[in-house]
Parts: sequence; structure tokens; C-alpha cells
Amino acid sequence: MAYEAGDVTAPMRLSSARLVNSSIRLAELRFPCAHVHIPRTRLAFIHVDNLLHFAKIDRDGMVDGYVAAYLPDEVVLLLLRTGELANAIAIAQSGRVVLPIPTALDHIKQELERGELVYCDAPLQQLSWMYQSCAEPGQPKPVDDKQPERLFPALQHEAYSGIVELISDGRVNYVQLEDGAFTQAHFCDKPDEMPVSRYMEALFAHHENGAPPDVAATVFSPAEDFPLQASPELIQTYRDLFWAIAGKVDEETSGAGMKHVNHFRDLLGKIHTSLSVIGMPLGEHTDEIVVTAEELTFALADWTGQVLEQVEIVAPGAGPNVVRDATREHRFVLQKAGYYDRLPWTVSW
Repeated sequence: MAYEAGDVTAPMRLSSARLVNSSIRLAELRFPCAHVHIPRTRLAFIHVDNLLHFAKIDRDGMVDGYVAAYLPDEVVLLLLRTGELANAIAIAQSGRVVLPIPTALDHIKQELERGELVYCDAPLQQLSWMYQSCAEPGQPKPVDDKQPERLFPALQHEAYSGIVELISDGRVNYVQLEDGAFTQAHFCDKPDEMPVSRYMEALFAHHENGAPPDVAATVFSPAEDFPLQASPELIQTYRDLFWAIAGKVDEETSGAGMKHVNHFRDLLGKIHTSLSVIGMPLGEHTDEIVVTAEELTFALADWTGQVLEQVEIVAPGAGPNVVRDATREHRFVLQKAGYYDRLPWTVSW
């Protein structure tokens, strides 16, 4: 395909970063999709915030899909659920990781001059497998350079059940096997009229010069969904709630309650990692974390219960009063999240 001068879809010079334990360049990765909203385009020509806003409010954008950002050292994937930015993952030379959404957006915006972007629709199941490929340490499967087509007979022989991520010359495919037998898949660039068997053969076909394709395979367990990350705004709300409760605890104990506030924050932080963030004093910088709204609610409720049990030793009956006074402004959000149901008291309004 020829590109005209000034064509914003013309490819930039490929980064040399490669998929771990593979000769496949990260910049060559292409993922399955149902529909392309924005073909591969230089980030300098894309307003990322406007794109995400479109996905959230426009009927054509309120679908499941992903934004793939090709950066010099990684591919960042923003996963969208009915248009909402739900989670973020990254594939880098050093491996794969689930990223806090603000971190993922920072990585993209820092490489506006050197990066590229694709925006596509994709089914929820595929997005869940894409997420799982980064959330779960996958098991690489050896591929014979000269006879890569032996991969699936080997998996059939071992009666493997799970997902196979098969990458051939940059085309990323997700194939589900049950006891070694094919059940379903999400293929990259497979024509609708092409039979699955013929497409699979094409993935392993040698090039015209006789060279085999660059193939990499990883297996991991299936997933039918992926978690929705809590937004930075929601994390800040829970941080405000933590310190509102802490302030009321201190009032009830005449200034002696902060030792309980900090003690249980540090103790329970070994179980609920989000407490290290929502329990950070207001005004101080916090690390960005990957956490769901449910995990935030569970952490805050567990900490609240433990702290107020100590307060009630010296101020019987203070627990529900502290909770009511400290959380009144956000009670409807907390009721919907099930926060009050996790406490040992009934809070009356």
C-alpha cells in the first residue's frame, strides 16, 4: 500500500522493542477487532481525552472495545466497557502488567510525538482474554522455528484446556481449547468467508522466501469478564471518607483516637493494599493503584469496624453516630456500594 505525503496513517519508524522471549516487535502487534473506529494513526493527531469522551457519551462509541497505543517501549491497551474506560494493561519487553488507569494515560500522553494509536470495537469475551493475558502469568509454549504448525497437535496430545494466545507475524489470536479440541476463538484479520482450519494453516505458512513466520504462543486460564477499576475520583472520595471518619473518632476520644486510626490502617493494610492510599494524610502525594470499587468499600468498612470497636470500649454506642456524621454527605454512594451492610451496627438516618 502506498502512502501519500502528510498521510497521518503512514507508519512511523518501528521501535526495536520486542515481545519477551520472542523476535516479534511490539510495534507489529495487531489485535482482533469487530470494527475499527480509528485506524493506526500518530498520537500527535489524536486528542486522547476527546476520544475517551466520545466513547462514553456517543451512541456509536458506547460499545465494548479497546484503544491500543503503540509507544516506544510498550503497547498500552485501554479496555472499554460500553464506552467507559474500565481497565488498562500493557505489554512491554520486560513482560506484561495491569496498569492503574491514570498511569496508562500518562504513558500515552508522554509519547504524543513518537506513539501511534488504534481504536476498535471488540467483544467482551475477547477483552476479558486480553486482560487475563496480562493479569495472570501466562505459560509460554515452545514453538519449533522450522515446524511451528506442530504447536496445536502437541496441545491436543496433552489435552490442554484453556486459552492459547497465538501470535504469528504480529497477528494476535486467542484460541480456546477444551481437552485439546478447538471450541471458539477471536482471530486477527480473518476474512469472514475463510474456514477456521484454512486460517489456522495460514498462521503457520512459510513466506515466499521459505522462511517460517515469527510465532509465539502463551497459554493461560479463560475469563468471561474483567474487573472495572475504581476511578481516581472515587479513590479520592474514599480517601476523604477515611479522614472524615478519623476526625470524628478523634473527637469522640478527646484526641486519643488517632493511634487506633493509624494502627488499624497499617495492620489491615497488609490485607487491603488500598488502605495505604486512602489512609494517606490529605495533601500528601499517593501512589497510583489498581483497585476496584468493591475492594475500596471492603477495605474502608473493615477498617471502620475495627477502629470503632476500640472507640466503643471508652464511648459505648459511639460507633453508629460516628459513621452517620462522617459519611452523611456520601451515604447514597455508600449504601449502593454495600458499605453499611458490612458494619456491625445499623446506621439510622
